[in-house]
Amino acid sequence: MRDQLLTTRHRLGLPHIGDRARALAEVVAGCEEVRRAATVAAYVSIGTEPGTGPLLDLLADAGKRVILPCLLPDNDLDWAAYDGRLVRAARGLLEPAGERLGVEAIATADVVLVPGLAVDSVGHRLGRGGGSYDRALARVPVGTFTCVLLYDDEVGVPVPVEAHDRRVVAAATPSGIVRLG
Repeated sequence: MRDQLLTTRHRLGLPHIGDRARALAEVVAGCEEVRRAATVAAYVSIGTEPGTGPLLDLLADAGKRVILPCLLPDNDLDWAAYDGRLVRAARGLLEPAGERLGVEAIATADVVLVPGLAVDSVGHRLGRGGGSYDRALARVPVGTFTCVLLYDDEVGVPVPVEAHDRRVVAAATPSGIVRLG
């Protein structure tokens, strides 16, 4: 299933990805929970993932404290504040250059935005299979707005579910916010 979803993403052209990234940024930044948030946990997109560059800039320009993940050797996620600077890290990822805040820092976020490949109608998200975000989501307090960023056709897709999988409450796409559950 992951291969099929990734193949579909790889067929998107760069102009199309850029247009969708800008639309997604407007959708997420306009979401009520995000507008009210002081701290937003987000991530730096890679490849053909829904682009987060414009979103990170919008959040920072709106005065939000944005924290981004730093991948640890065991695939867990540490966090650091985003100040507009990113550095190359392991596995070709980009991370914030600032001081590490610890794996528990995600619990301080009012909104948590996560990557995924698909989500079903009740919030079970399919990730890349490393478990990084399921571990991180386990640290997020109940009631926190958790949202996966996807393309429109990746929402409402039946996905396999395992005992360690953590649900999200919403999906954001370039077309809008979909409440799940």
